[in-house]
Amino acid sequence: MSSTSDRKFMEELSLLLQKNVTVKTGSGKSYSGTLSGVDTRSMSVCLSDAKDESGKAIPKLFLMGGSISEILGVEKPFDLRSLAERLERVFPRMVKVVEEAGVIVVMEKIRLSERGIIEGSGPAAERVQKVYEEFMKEATRTG
Repeated sequence: MSSTSDRKFMEELSLLLQKNVTVKTGSGKSYSGTLSGVDTRSMSVCLSDAKDESGKAIPKLFLMGGSISEILGVEKPFDLRSLAERLERVFPRMVKVVEEAGVIVVMEKIRLSERGIIEGSGPAAERVQKVYEEFMKEATRTG
């Protein structure tokens, strides 16, 4: 595998961090929980607030990479690009997406993620927040 595809694979996996996933093992067992850590060398994972197939709660679960057959993202990923396109209409040529960080930068001073504004204030930040809120309202109606 090339270093570009390796990097892209790890970026995709890192997008699942702090999201709900289901991990299936080679022995057929299945666990669901929040992906709270990944060892990129061994592909071992840590799930928080996990449950097994029977619903038994497991506060912290570590699964060794060699035993994992599948990791399934069960949440629809946040559409950062669509939000950036919406912001671009209001702030032409002033919007930059930093996918690996999961943020959008507007006017090089306002940062927001899928949870809203992280950094920035003032009238421009208020306008960004309004666009974000409209976007989220539409996403919950159609999702």
